[in-house]
Amino acid sequence: MPASENYSTLRNWLILLLPSLLGVFLFMTPIPAEKGLTIPVAVMANQLKMTLGSWMPYLLAFIVTVSAVLTLGVKLLKPAKIPPGSFAGKLFSPGWGWVVVRVLGSVLLLMVLSGQGPAFITSQATGALVLNDLLPVLLSVFVFAGLLLPLLLNFGLLEFVGTLMTKIMRPVFRLPGRSAVDCIASWIGDGSVGILLTSKQYEAGFYTAREAAVIGTTFSAVSVTFCIVVLGQVRLEHMFLPFYATICSAGLVAAIVLPYLPPLRGKPDTYIDGVDHMRAEGGQFSQTSVFSRAVAHGLHRASQASGFRATLREGVEAVLDMLFGILPVIMAVGTMALIIAEHTSVFSILGAPFVPLLELLQIPYPDQAAKSVMVGFADMFVPSILVSEVPSELTRFVIAALSVTQLIYMSEVGALLLGSKIPVTLLDLFVLFILRTLITLPVIAGMAHLMF
Repeated sequence: MPASENYSTLRNWLILLLPSLLGVFLFMTPIPAEKGLTIPVAVMANQLKMTLGSWMPYLLAFIVTVSAVLTLGVKLLKPAKIPPGSFAGKLFSPGWGWVVVRVLGSVLLLMVLSGQGPAFITSQATGALVLNDLLPVLLSVFVFAGLLLPLLLNFGLLEFVGTLMTKIMRPVFRLPGRSAVDCIASWIGDGSVGILLTSKQYEAGFYTAREAAVIGTTFSAVSVTFCIVVLGQVRLEHMFLPFYATICSAGLVAAIVLPYLPPLRGKPDTYIDGVDHMRAEGGQFSQTSVFSRAVAHGLHRASQASGFRATLREGVEAVLDMLFGILPVIMAVGTMALIIAEHTSVFSILGAPFVPLLELLQIPYPDQAAKSVMVGFADMFVPSILVSEVPSELTRFVIAALSVTQLIYMSEVGALLLGSKIPVTLLDLFVLFILRTLITLPVIAGMAHLMF
């Protein structure tokens, strides 16, 4: 009997359709908002952020401090009640490098919250920016993303879409078809959602190390909403359609080229536990129709879905992993990156080699543009701030588009990638940032010259 018929029961169809459609609605359906389009999960996260209000910094301080204290305690004391293989053992016993980062994040956060510390740490441009603007958004997103991502992950949607998209994603991007879902979730929702989705898929054995690294650094695109915010900063809101067409074109070129270059090319095509779970769970179904094979994969995964209690537990553990494992990393890495950007000439020096390239591409005010090129590694929004007063609309357009297509910035995406199990290092991220800049800048400049 064909594989699809083995699993084509009313129960499996309901399990495939109901949670998956709810997940698509929550994470991938654009709905109108005050500042453009958003997704339901973002609305829920924003409501939580507003509800917590002035209590948010204290909640963040509690989470980050508890993370640092428990991590030190478990790492040093190795209590018998928290065995290494347990969820708590894995969460609070990372490598010593991450222990140091978590403790640093706690110290920096408490300094900012109390106002007791050097101004270069506590100022509104550095530590206070991370604590008051970035972490509250991420905490709110993490709560709902962690609890609700199993709707996209566990009930057959990725298997169905992945099989349908394989004939496009494999030859063009050398990626499994299911990565298309990561990209769409990022594009409509938020890049952090795409990275979390990718990380969970890698940990579950559905992506190889290379695939997870490629998807996390090329497909976790910036949301439509954030693009509108960046355009508003450079006073070019009226150019949204050509702006988005530009970043999509440049991002597509980067996604095609980057997997063939180091460091992504050198990542091993091996699974985290040595098993291809897509193949193991779904088998190689025999239907000649791609759609029939996609349905078979989806129904087979639905037949293996966990019950409500197990799914809820998985969601709660995902939330705790994000809150206690990732927030301290973002506080530490984001603050240090912004301190370097604001109080040293590092980014000006690093940006100097881009001046001749910008001049070659006929970008006005190349000196100011060059500094903003490298600041994007610290934070995606800072470049637009730096060029907001540049008289040339063409320069503001190019830098705004470049800051979005550079994609890897340490105040959020970079810290998320480093805090995840996706196999990328800080050096990898810096090299990829430079490569993305070199690949996308000529594309953006060319399209900008057609418009201005």
